[in-house]
Amino acid sequence: MKHQIEEFELESRIGEWLEKSGYRKDYVAKRLGVGIRQLNKYINGDSFPSVPRLFMMAELFGCTADDLYRKKAPKP
Repeated sequence: MKHQIEEFELESRIGEWLEKSGYRKDYVAKRLGVGIRQLNKYINGDSFPSVPRLFMMAELFGCTADDLYRKKAPKP
């Protein structure tokens, strides 16, 4: 029996968690070892962090890795 997995898109919630944390972008970028431009790409959903970096972000923001992204609702 084959199980079909449908494709989906992820929506970044990193910006929300950054705001909740009260940290500045330059501080977070430095802690993650990336530039502010790369952090902005994570926030805007133009790029995705590596799994280790995703967990570093979650630890920094006091949330889980799951909290940093959500599945976008399918387009009608």
